[in-house]
Amino acid sequence: MSKVCVFFGTGFEEIEALTVVDLLRRASVDVAMVSITGEKQVTSSHKVTVEMDMLLEEVDFSKVDMIVLPGGMPGTTNLEECKPLMEQVEIFYKEGKYLSAICAAPSIFGHKGMLKGRNACSYPDFESHLEGAGVTKNPVEISDNIITSRGMGTAIDFGLAIVARMTDEQTAQDLSEKIIYK
Repeated sequence: MSKVCVFFGTGFEEIEALTVVDLLRRASVDVAMVSITGEKQVTSSHKVTVEMDMLLEEVDFSKVDMIVLPGGMPGTTNLEECKPLMEQVEIFYKEGKYLSAICAAPSIFGHKGMLKGRNACSYPDFESHLEGAGVTKNPVEISDNIITSRGMGTAIDFGLAIVARMTDEQTAQDLSEKIIYK
């Protein structure tokens, strides 16, 4: 069974993070909400506090198939400043494991040179940070093992793309129908 970790820093965007968690759980994918703050509760950019499943220090990355980075500010900045998490992002990239980010968070991959020669998308204000990428306005871009998305309004598309990669296209399509999406 696939294992996904969604990482939460103070100032995360609620819809972008929790939609992915919700859709993965509906698809019976093992997903953990992981705090990078050292605290089990993390507060969003809109002052919504969410209880996490675990702390970053508790993650066994050898058993994780995908890292998901939600956007939001200063959530994205906090994720990028978390050295242990960024070390794992770089390991996942080198090993060809799945990396996903939405809204401002794809900028992290751009800053690390991970988007060169790939199509990618992000929140419009962060498109200039997608260094080396072919920037699109699509709701989701999948380029090999990297998935990017534009923002809160594309969170369902993003979540379903992740479901499809962690299960299969039919499961994502069935889930889309069950939630009355498109």
